[in-house]
Amino acid sequence: MTWMNRRAIKRTMTRTTNRLATRTDFSAQDREKRQGGGGLNRYSGNYRAINHDVGRALHHYGMIDHEDRILVGVSGGKDSMALLWMLNERLFRIPVDYTLHPVYVDPGFEDGFAGALASWCGDTGYDLHVEQTDFGVFAHTDANRENPCFLCSRMRRRRMFEIAKARGCNKIALGHHKDDIIETLFINMCHAGTMGTMMPAQPMFDGLFTIIRPLAFVDEERIADFAREMEFPEFVNPCPSNDNTRRKEIKTFLRSLYGGNKKIKDNIFRSMSHVNMEYMLK
Repeated sequence: MTWMNRRAIKRTMTRTTNRLATRTDFSAQDREKRQGGGGLNRYSGNYRAINHDVGRALHHYGMIDHEDRILVGVSGGKDSMALLWMLNERLFRIPVDYTLHPVYVDPGFEDGFAGALASWCGDTGYDLHVEQTDFGVFAHTDANRENPCFLCSRMRRRRMFEIAKARGCNKIALGHHKDDIIETLFINMCHAGTMGTMMPAQPMFDGLFTIIRPLAFVDEERIADFAREMEFPEFVNPCPSNDNTRRKEIKTFLRSLYGGNKKIKDNIFRSMSHVNMEYMLK
């Protein structure tokens, strides 16, 4: 090893030590809160599997850089809560500093759960920004001639971009997982006649923001098991279309297609990055 290599390694180790040292200022109580409380078991198979897949996605797509300001979309579902929890927990183990800014865009239905969700985020160590809207209510009125889910999602996404810009966030983390990516592929094929899906990392507006999906390699079933293990709260979605969506239809179809054979799901997922264009129609 040359003296130049030794100096480079020493500089890297010093920077890493300094970054990690700044995280020792938390009290023991605050550290336990931010690392998920007493429920965390790092020997849990669910924790290890999700942590591995999240780390693989972050590295493969270069999702997070030093000093990123990351808006985390928190919907109240198990996926987005697991996402916030995992990104927060990683801060204490990796030599990359970033900040998390959880946001919930309330669609405006009665019997919402914004207060309870904000309380859970507070227990995790974060102040949840709740953006009150009437997007969900409007999407279900006669004034909307589009699919209510499509319109509501589009308006909530637009508002999330506005909040990210106002807060100086350059990354927007969403809780979509492997099953969501596969289902979106089939939704587009069946209902739009196109082949495309969600990108794990997707620059927007000439690079002003990048949407990242750190759970892209994680199975939904694994997240559900982890959420139960960690005793995440369960919120009832008050949306009237919650049980009648194209995604649920596709999910039921895919479940029957898999037939208990996990290789089918993995092969479909793998095929999206192994497209042989010479054998596609033109």
